[in-house]
Amino acid sequence: MKVLSVLKNVPEDLQQWLDEKYPSLEFRYCHGMKEGEPFLEEADILVTYGEDLDKEKIEKAVNLKWIMVMSAGMDRMPFEAIRERGVLVTNVRGIHAQPMAEYAIGMFLQNAKRMKELHLQEKESRWNRRLEFQEMNGHTMTLLGTGAIASETARLAKCFNMKTVGVSRSGEAKKHFDEVFRIDQLTEALETGDYVTAVLPSTEETRGLLRKEHFEAMPAHAVFLNMGRGELVSTDVLLEAVQEGLISHAILDVMEEEPLPAEHALWREENITVTPHISGITSRYLPRGFEIFDRNIKAYIENETMENVIDLERGY
Repeated sequence: MKVLSVLKNVPEDLQQWLDEKYPSLEFRYCHGMKEGEPFLEEADILVTYGEDLDKEKIEKAVNLKWIMVMSAGMDRMPFEAIRERGVLVTNVRGIHAQPMAEYAIGMFLQNAKRMKELHLQEKESRWNRRLEFQEMNGHTMTLLGTGAIASETARLAKCFNMKTVGVSRSGEAKKHFDEVFRIDQLTEALETGDYVTAVLPSTEETRGLLRKEHFEAMPAHAVFLNMGRGELVSTDVLLEAVQEGLISHAILDVMEEEPLPAEHALWREENITVTPHISGITSRYLPRGFEIFDRNIKAYIENETMENVIDLERGY
């Protein structure tokens, strides 16, 4: 059985670990899809980030039985072609929880403690003690989503004595959340959100979900952070919400357009912080992902239940 990896940055120690653990499998590690495409035809298993796949590549991979996606996002996958071929798809859902939760807390702390201004003062050698800090303690964090990432973020928020409110399709009670609203109660859930965190996936239901009326429902001092998918809210709506003072600040790790062009208005807004879709990436990202891959290889070979199998109809 032949395994083709088109990930650009697989460390040699991970390669060696898999090669030695599964000597019956033939692993080929290529630096990206361009280098790996000539070997698609013979691959039984493909390891990819998913963004480099299209219908033509799926058709070219005539022996393909399983796609291991080293990402949680499925919105760029050619599911129609995959369904036609009946190819199994799994991903690394769950490995982003710790780094993304830390990112959210870190960015909210940066805002509350006015790190941007402090950094500027330091660069200018300016001693100014008149900056007024805020506290996260005792405030409410509203999380759009109640999955692994949102749950871990809520758990960390509890360390700051925060009230945690979740929003999900079902409104089902979840650990680390004081209260959970249904998605059709979104406006009500946002009314008390001092810190609003969006970690929703990109689906037909969530694209364009947040509209101006939702930002109007938030407290004027609210800080909005999106680390789920940029399609959740249009750039125009977001800019308007910030410029009109409907919220005090927006922190964006995901945008409608990525990479964000240098001339884009989001870069120039004082009350918007932009990071380049890196909230889930740390030095431990690939090792965690390959741990799931390892368990799934074993399950695949032994015909046992695999982790994170994607519903090809729903796309997640």
